[in-house]
Amino acid sequence: MAEETQPKWEGKAIAELKGPTPHQVWPFLEDFCNLHKLLPSLDKCHRVEGAPGQPGLVRYCASASLSGGDSDPSKVKWANERLLMMDPSDKCFTYEVLDNNMGLKSYVSTIRVVPMNDGDAKMAGCMIEWSFVADPIEGWGPQDLSSYIDFCLQSMAKKIESAIQEASG
Repeated sequence: MAEETQPKWEGKAIAELKGPTPHQVWPFLEDFCNLHKLLPSLDKCHRVEGAPGQPGLVRYCASASLSGGDSDPSKVKWANERLLMMDPSDKCFTYEVLDNNMGLKSYVSTIRVVPMNDGDAKMAGCMIEWSFVADPIEGWGPQDLSSYIDFCLQSMAKKIESAIQEASG
């Protein structure tokens, strides 16, 4: 008897940054092991193996705050994530979640920085796009995952905008 397969969840979140160019935003995202500096809910993010910026790089991400701020190590939410592709000229990268304790069986994501082009030359800025394909997560609905990704992306965009504003002025 064949196992019934559920369709993959797919989604995309977009954050608009008013002012910064893709060239200014990319360095914040290019450091694959820098995520804890951009996401307030993440306590740790560090390299496990591989060379920085190269496919095969594995990072470990962990958060006690996602589990209610409990300091009990058994309740920390964590994941190992592998960089699959990094393209600095196109300002994008793709990664997959490996081992984790958050119920992710298959998760692949691409993050891309693109210029905003609304025809208004005075309106500088760019967008960060975070797209994903994942197997269903037990206890979650597709909208739960989309909302979580959007929340993380908006938080990261605010942090990046603030850092760029502070550096320029």
